[in-house]
Amino acid sequence: MPTFLSLLADRPLPLPGDPRRAEMMLAQAKDTVLAEVMADPAGNRLLESVFGNSPFLARSLMREPEFGRLLAFSDPESLFSTLIADLHPKALIPLDEATFMQTLRVARRRAALLIALADIAGLWPLGQSTGALSRFADAAVQGVVAHLLAGAAARGELEPADTQDPAPNDPARDSGFFVLALGKLGALELNYSSDIDLMLLYDQAKVRYIGKRSAQECFVRLARNLVRLMQDLTSDGYVCRVDLRLRPDPGSTPLAMSALAAETYYEGMGQNWERAAMIKARVCAGDAESGGQFLAQLRPFVWRKHLDFYAIQDIHSIKRQIHAVK
Repeated sequence: MPTFLSLLADRPLPLPGDPRRAEMMLAQAKDTVLAEVMADPAGNRLLESVFGNSPFLARSLMREPEFGRLLAFSDPESLFSTLIADLHPKALIPLDEATFMQTLRVARRRAALLIALADIAGLWPLGQSTGALSRFADAAVQGVVAHLLAGAAARGELEPADTQDPAPNDPARDSGFFVLALGKLGALELNYSSDIDLMLLYDQAKVRYIGKRSAQECFVRLARNLVRLMQDLTSDGYVCRVDLRLRPDPGSTPLAMSALAAETYYEGMGQNWERAAMIKARVCAGDAESGGQFLAQLRPFVWRKHLDFYAIQDIHSIKRQIHAVK
């Protein structure tokens, strides 16, 4: 199987924009395992390009020299698949919160390094790079949702779908709670600086809430914790910025709402920009069956059979606003 460096051998790389910084960083890298990468001419060119052009990638490489060496002598696609597999909910659920947050942030740093270097080297086309960024975001959200649902079950708020297994490997299965990805994440087109647009919904008829308050309070708290676990800045950075404002009427609705309430809103008051936003919607975490049913119910709203004059006028207005912003 070809390694990253063998694939890189004859490919041109960006010249360092700051040669002095590149030289200084290369000198520091000689005292780490990255010296093995520098011994290869292609590896030396790659490090020189990264150190002289991207402070973020340079810092990440110096914090993760072992991973940098592993990447250099591995197949990037196989290594990325391993990185995603390590974020499986089964591995993340048992972790305490501090370790959980650190694990996600280290994985994010490594994913950014792998994807960016494959992109810079021209090994991955644009679609593969944005797809990999989106796959990582999906895996992170899935891990957070599973971790939080397992915590709610352990506190006696939610009853697991499989009551014979008090510590299920997949607490999201048949839970009734699901997360929709919209925007760039929904289309698998995430870029390096994108936040992620999410909508958090639950099927009230399916949720097994056994706590002392209400299912909505439970899931609103879960939503706040999801945002905190994903975007709070620690010494290891953050995972992704989260935007929940594409939910129905965000100024007056809770962070997590019932699927029935969302469906009722779209049927009665949904606007054309919301119709357009839902075109890219897909289930990215949680109960996939409940999410799929919700999207199927919403199809008549998203894909109208007929457009009246006012709807066409509204679409033109949206287009004008897009051009104005551009």
